[in-house]
Amino acid sequence: MSKSTRDRMILGAADLLRRRGVHATSVREVVRHSGTPRGSIAHHFPGGKAELLEAAVTHAGLEVSTPLRELLDSKGPVIGLESFVGRWRQMLVETEYQAGCAVLAVAVEQYSSEQRGAVDAELDNRIQEQLLDQAHDVFGEWQDIVSQSLQRAGVPEERARSLALMVIASIEGSVALCRAARTADPLDMIWSELKRSLEREIS
Repeated sequence: MSKSTRDRMILGAADLLRRRGVHATSVREVVRHSGTPRGSIAHHFPGGKAELLEAAVTHAGLEVSTPLRELLDSKGPVIGLESFVGRWRQMLVETEYQAGCAVLAVAVEQYSSEQRGAVDAELDNRIQEQLLDQAHDVFGEWQDIVSQSLQRAGVPEERARSLALMVIASIEGSVALCRAARTADPLDMIWSELKRSLEREIS
């Protein structure tokens, strides 16, 4: 089934975010990258770049949370996470280490509007806060998914939440290291350490 113009714009924005970051994900670049009519932005995203980025972050969050939950539910925390990390590794290799995490891009880069000469700094700051809150919620959802899986495996709740945070932070950080090094070695090494830690907690 062909995707709608709106969906194509969201997918294009999410892909640009993970490859180039917030600043480079302009409305013009999204239109070019997604092959959609420029006039469609105003129709589908009357809030402009800010609304488009919010939709892209939501999409990026679900791109991770949906398979993460499915893998952990079906395979358990260790084997499920190993499969999940394998997907990240595949993505890095297939994109030649050009793509990372769209949600992380929003968390570490400052938002700025595309208006020139009449930039409303206060509005930009409010949008930045909204995007940071959204990224925080997405990271929190991923942490909850991992934590719940660990709890089902017998890990106490407080410890499970701490371990889940370590897992999310470690994977996110190692993906960034892989992009810089242009090799999957950091992700492989981090996962080896995480796997040993998780197996000790569950055994």
